[in-house]
Amino acid sequence: MMADPRVTHQTRFGTNDLTIDIANTSHRPWPLSRQPWIMAMQWHDLLFMHWPVHPAVLRPFIPPMLELETFDGMAWLGVVPFRMAGVGPRLVPPLPWISAFPELNVRTYVTNGGKSGVWFFSLDAANPLAVRSARYSFHLPYYDARMACIRHDDAIEYASVRTHHGASPAAFAARYRPLGPVCYSAPGSLEAWLTERYCLYAANRSGRLWRGEIHHARWPLQPAEAEVARNTMADKIRLILPKSQPLLHFARRLDVVAWAPARVGTAL
Repeated sequence: MMADPRVTHQTRFGTNDLTIDIANTSHRPWPLSRQPWIMAMQWHDLLFMHWPVHPAVLRPFIPPMLELETFDGMAWLGVVPFRMAGVGPRLVPPLPWISAFPELNVRTYVTNGGKSGVWFFSLDAANPLAVRSARYSFHLPYYDARMACIRHDDAIEYASVRTHHGASPAAFAARYRPLGPVCYSAPGSLEAWLTERYCLYAANRSGRLWRGEIHHARWPLQPAEAEVARNTMADKIRLILPKSQPLLHFARRLDVVAWAPARVGTAL
């Protein structure tokens, strides 16, 4: 990764303390949507944990319309714990009791129509309203969970146990922290391939495929270390994670805006 000392102008939207330069799109692989974005959010104390996985292991869990992307011949599975804040509709002040909560996702990387994005196997959240809203509006596999995300100086204590009725069990517990200064991934690097993605894909029960666009600044990544006490998040796809240490990156905060999902075809 390469250090980037530049400071860009920041624009504040509404009263949710979101700071993002919506006009700065030079780092994006395609232009912003012409439609207005509908939701703002902040991602805090985020840890990327990534493992290389043979593509044949993940392919059965990806809709046929999506191409499973690989880097140097390997697909990658990510487990990503973080904390949400400032979540809310455009120009609407966030409500403290529903706009901030821990979230934990399990993901891989796909493409369709020339737009590389993220495919989520699961997203656990400690907010029942957010879970149901995201399931209905964004067609994403969100699950209720009992979660805690506590900062001790520069370290994060994170714990999650899925409580969603009828869902497969899943749990995660770890302590993690950044180890070095903020850097920005070099174009073409593995770090950029894993993180600099500006859409997600989802499928609903009727088999329709959807793409949700997002926008944010470049990821302010830091090297990280993690002590993982428990991780059964990949059990849903019957995947035994490699015994090798995962690739770790930390980000203290990233401000994000999102657009309404658009239908792109039939998933099944």
